[in-house]
Amino acid sequence: MEICGLDCCRTCSKAERCGGCEACGGHPLGGDCVAAQTISAEGQEGFAALQETLLREINALGIPGLRAERLFLLNGDYVNLEYPLANGAKAKFLRENNVYLGAQVEREGSERCYGVVANRDFLLVCSYGCDGADPELLLFKKRERRAGEGNEAEEG
Repeated sequence: MEICGLDCCRTCSKAERCGGCEACGGHPLGGDCVAAQTISAEGQEGFAALQETLLREINALGIPGLRAERLFLLNGDYVNLEYPLANGAKAKFLRENNVYLGAQVEREGSERCYGVVANRDFLLVCSYGCDGADPELLLFKKRERRAGEGNEAEEG
């Protein structure tokens, strides 16, 4: 069963291992779920407000062609791409056992997509090809908390 009521445990490939959101207290496989934490602290209204705020922030970034209409709950291991850095090294920025809010946004006239991932603490925007190929980190930004977004810290 889910704390959030979004039916995500039913479709999660890891639900059997973690036992579901209620069984793990909103900490799937030892990680954090942005929905469970927000709803537990602020209710469905708080979660809806967080999603709306994140969408406004994402769409206000001024990245050409990036317009997210909706955010989905995404497992960290699904969206935790490895990005090449300027020094030649590669790095991942997310926790694979966390559940984030995010979306894929098709880029008109391009075979690449934008990926957005967020929680209470950060926004990440990247570009990638088919099946996450050749990812490019475009933005990783700490968010400024606003009044009404809760006080519980949530690590990325």
